[in-house]
Amino acid sequence: MPDVPHRITAEQFLEAEPDSFSATFGDFDVVDGLVVRAIAQSEAHSRVVRRLAAAIENARNAAGPCLRVASDVAVRFADTEDVPADQRLNVRYPDIFVRDCEPYDVNTVREHISLVAEIASLSTVDADTGIKRQLYARAGIPVYLIVHFDKSWSRIDRIEEYRLDRSGMRYMPHQVHRTALVLDTPVTLAITLDALDSP
Repeated sequence: MPDVPHRITAEQFLEAEPDSFSATFGDFDVVDGLVVRAIAQSEAHSRVVRRLAAAIENARNAAGPCLRVASDVAVRFADTEDVPADQRLNVRYPDIFVRDCEPYDVNTVREHISLVAEIASLSTVDADTGIKRQLYARAGIPVYLIVHFDKSWSRIDRIEEYRLDRSGMRYMPHQVHRTALVLDTPVTLAITLDALDSP
């Protein structure tokens, strides 16, 4: 029997205990109020999320600005306007994001994020390269990384790096990393793709 579509209003989301919806829906996003359940990810996906987050965390400069690295933590994006209350809420759980050290608030954390990384999978690649790319750009997040696997979905093929074009609030391609990810913002980082995904 197919799942019955479930909607959540902003009020319901904010009044609930943290992670209470996870007990009902598992991993999910909320897109225009609609609960979109996530498909369980592969071992390779999990490995890359874990290693990339650790590499970014280790690259933070103690003398630089205070940065925090998070994985699968709720971020509320702008509500959809001019629609019924149960079609407004937009909450995503990015694979990885880097933010400043202001106190976490699901409603405002997007304003403090300097980098988001999504590790594409067969079930998410369209959203990662389309909808999320537009959503993160409209939120003003300066750097967006998309990790792409090869056709076997077991090894990293490339990492696309996008930078925000502030004049149009859209991402412009900055670099395609094929052998190593080299970043200069928000952290200085160089790590080979093999180090990120070798079993």
